[in-house]
Amino acid sequence: MELDNLIINLKDILFSYSEAKPVLDRLSFQLRRGDRIGLVGPNGCGKTTFFHVIMGLLRPSAGTIELFNKPVHEEKDFREARRRIGLLFQDPDDQLFSPTVLEDVAFGPLNLGKSPEEARAIALKTLARLDLAGFENRVTYKLSGGEKRLVSLATVLAMDPEVLLLDEPTNGLDEEAMERITETLKGLDLSYILISHNLDFLSETTDWLHAMVSGKILLDEALEPHTHIHTHRFGRVPHEHKP
Repeated sequence: MELDNLIINLKDILFSYSEAKPVLDRLSFQLRRGDRIGLVGPNGCGKTTFFHVIMGLLRPSAGTIELFNKPVHEEKDFREARRRIGLLFQDPDDQLFSPTVLEDVAFGPLNLGKSPEEARAIALKTLARLDLAGFENRVTYKLSGGEKRLVSLATVLAMDPEVLLLDEPTNGLDEEAMERITETLKGLDLSYILISHNLDFLSETTDWLHAMVSGKILLDEALEPHTHIHTHRFGRVPHEHKP
C-alpha cells in the first residue's frame, strides 16, 4: 500500500508503569486506511495502555510513534492528531462530564470551532443516528451504564474523526443496544481498532483480529489454536463465547 494510507505506525514501543516487566515490550503496529481491526487479550495485558500511548496520554520510554505520517513527540503534536482520532474510553464516566447529554455530545464540535447552532445540530443528528433521539435533555449521571456507553460513542462520532479507537464498546449493553452499535460501525466509512472480549461482535465488525501477547501485538495467524471445537473465522484466537 502507499505510504499515504498509513495512519498509525508504532515501532519498538517500550512502556512500563514501574521497574517491573514492561506492559508494552518493543511493540510494533501499523493501521492503514480501511483497516478494521479487533484486538483481544486477557484483562491487564496492556490493550488500554496501547490506546493511551497512541493518543499521547501515556509516553513510552523507548520507540517511535508516527500518526498520519508525522512523528509525534510533544503534546502539541498529539493535540493535532487527537482532532482526527476518536477515543472511546473503557469507562464512560471518564468520557462524560457535562450536566446533560446534549452538552456532552456538542462539546467536541464546539471545541473544533463550530458555532453553538452547528454544534447542536451535529449533536442531535449523532444522537438520532444511535437511536438516542429524545436523550438530549437527560441528565448524564442518571443514565444507565449502557446508556452512558452509547452517549459516549455519540460524543466521539460527533467530532467526525478519521479513525476510531474503541475500548470495550459493548460492555454493559443489552442485545438491542449491541445490535445498534454493530450496525452503526458496519455503516461507517472509517478505519478503527476495537478492543473487545466478544468474538461474535468482532466477527461482525472487523476484518482482522490481533491479540496482545507478552507486551506485543500478534496477528491471528501467529497464535496457537484453541482446544474446543467449532468453526468461525477467528478460531485460532484463544477466547470465550458469551452464553
